[in-house]
Amino acid sequence: MLAKDTAVAMTTSLQGGFGAALKRKLLGGESLFQNTFRSTRSGERLLVAPAVEGSIGMKTLAPGEELFLQSGAYLASTTDLTLDTKWQGVRGFFAAGLFLLRAVGPGTVWFSTYGALHEVALTGGAYVVDNTHLVGFDSGLTYRVERVGGLKSLFFSGEGLVCRMQGSGKVYVQTRNPSNLAFFLQPFRPVRSRSAVNLAVSSVE
Repeated sequence: MLAKDTAVAMTTSLQGGFGAALKRKLLGGESLFQNTFRSTRSGERLLVAPAVEGSIGMKTLAPGEELFLQSGAYLASTTDLTLDTKWQGVRGFFAAGLFLLRAVGPGTVWFSTYGALHEVALTGGAYVVDNTHLVGFDSGLTYRVERVGGLKSLFFSGEGLVCRMQGSGKVYVQTRNPSNLAFFLQPFRPVRSRSAVNLAVSSVE
């Protein structure tokens, strides 16, 4: 929550019971507790924002319609939406995670990205997405993990594994990923060497 009008009340609970909440926490990377906001009069507003800089996407799901999101992408949803997790098998280790968050309609879900959000609609074709930039996809799509090129490209091109999306539906892509940010900041991180620590101890003695 970023801000809210005074007539918006908040309650905190284990959505779906302890078992379902624990499953989402351990397997989907979501919080054990969820906050529910209810307006006590019309015209009230609630502002929400993700933890990282980026965009917010919204999708309204029909009854039984599904949307799969990577861990950490979920931001908010209406109370009629069902949240669960789905096992991705071994391929998930190389893609968006071993488990994906599964949102089932009816209801509306909001999700966040790191960087800008791009929606790509597929109608029976294929689309290639870097595995670290995949945010989510509709249930009409499937994917397989593959290399960009040969072994030389895998280790020396700077491009690694990708997800080949196939089917009909939308795939959601983010322009940034946290791993690249961490790699960029690493040279600027102050590191205290062991020799400096030993020198400081010797001077005290």
